[in-house]
Formats: sequence, C-alpha cells, structure tokens
Amino acid sequence: MADGTRRPLIAGNWKMHGLKVPAARTLGEIIEGYDPALRAGVDLLVCPPAPLLHMFSVVAVGSRVAIGAQDCHAEPLGAFTGEVSAEMIADAGATMVIVGHSERRAYCGESDGVVRGKALAARRARLTPIICVGETRQERDAGQALEVVGTQLFASVPDGPCDFVVAYEPVWAIGTGLTPTAQDVADMHAFMRDGLCKRFGAAADGVRLLYGGSVKPANAGELLAIADVDGALVGGASLVAADFLAIAGAAVS
Repeated sequence: MADGTRRPLIAGNWKMHGLKVPAARTLGEIIEGYDPALRAGVDLLVCPPAPLLHMFSVVAVGSRVAIGAQDCHAEPLGAFTGEVSAEMIADAGATMVIVGHSERRAYCGESDGVVRGKALAARRARLTPIICVGETRQERDAGQALEVVGTQLFASVPDGPCDFVVAYEPVWAIGTGLTPTAQDVADMHAFMRDGLCKRFGAAADGVRLLYGGSVKPANAGELLAIADVDGALVGGASLVAADFLAIAGAAVS
C-alpha cells in the first residue's frame, strides 16, 4: 500500500496483443471507466505494442490515462533495424516506458547493464522508466530471491535522480496464475525500499514500487494492501477494460 505520499500507479502491459480497431475500443472503455473517483486516487497507464503508440496517445488526449511503451533502444538513433528509440517513443506521445521486463531479459538476453542503458535513454528522452526485476522459481526455491533481485536492482537502476518506477515481477508468477504469498511480496518490497534508501537517501521514499505477476481483480485488493506496494504492473487482465478498471478500483478502496 502506498504510504500517502506515493500515488498508486496501475500499469497495463499489453505485450504483443492488439489490432487497431478492437484495441481502440478497449482503450475507449478504459478512458470512459476512469471516472472522477478513480482519477482522484490512482494513476492509469496503458502500454500497447509500438505500432499503436501514436494512435493511443491521440485517443487518450485529455483523459489523464497515460500511454507508455514496452521497450526502447539505448541509442537515440542509428543503424539499428527494427529498434525504437526513447526519443521516438516520446515523439509518439508516450510518457513512460517499461525496461528490463523478464521476457526481454530471457528471450532477448538483456543484461542488467543493457537495462540500465535503456533506463538512461528514457531519462534522456524525458520518459519515466519502469525498471523490472524478479527471480525465477529455481532461484526462489534455492533461497536466492533477495540476492538475485538485489543484484538486478543495484545494476539496472542508474545513478542520479529518483525519476523511475520499479516493478517487482517474480518470473514464475508471470502469466501462470501463481502469486507469491502476501508475506513474500511484503518482504521483497521492504527489501527493495531499504536498498533504494541506502543508495539514494530520503529521495527513494518517493519511488513507486509496483508488483506484477498474475495480478487479477480477485487478488488485487490483497496485493495492493501490502506495505510498500504502490501499484501493479498488469499483464493479461489489462486487455479487458472491466478487469483493468477493477484492479485500479482496488488501489483506492
């Protein structure tokens, strides 16, 4: 639970889902459902696939639903076929970008150093990076969860201002329907907060720590009530407007 100084953030990661017409319809339903009661207590962010970024940014103008990207390249321009720079993302109207998602780390071999470079690129383009960290099932079973996440956090978060969000996503919980216990989440978020405060001082109190990994309307209330959980990074449930809005509602109830 956010401590009152950190406004909750519910971020939807649409991954590789969404064609123009049905995606715009879903975004419209989210915008319509983001009523004054929700706007007063929680921030909403939708991160569609890159081809939809500009259209989503246009549709969302004036709605206070923020639009973000799912990844960026570390360089501002160059001969990087198929890549998208942070500057291009900002130019398309986005305000935030996810970096270091476990699927990028696993499928694309992104190291902590690569993730840090992307976070710096986001800062350069005046985007807010959502820096993802998380352990595998094997690492948790071996008692290494804190060590793994601590290493990722230290190496992926750049020095300088606390202008970032951190998302803890245990790899084994993403898309599986499994979630850690409330105590496991509380312990990890307290560990991350302590580590950030030791590194950045009092400024780290303002960093929002999100939980991600099979977040649904049914478990959102319990997860969002945990100390130092300042919101959620939502996968599949963010593709259904009613579910996404229900999770947002749990953040303010």
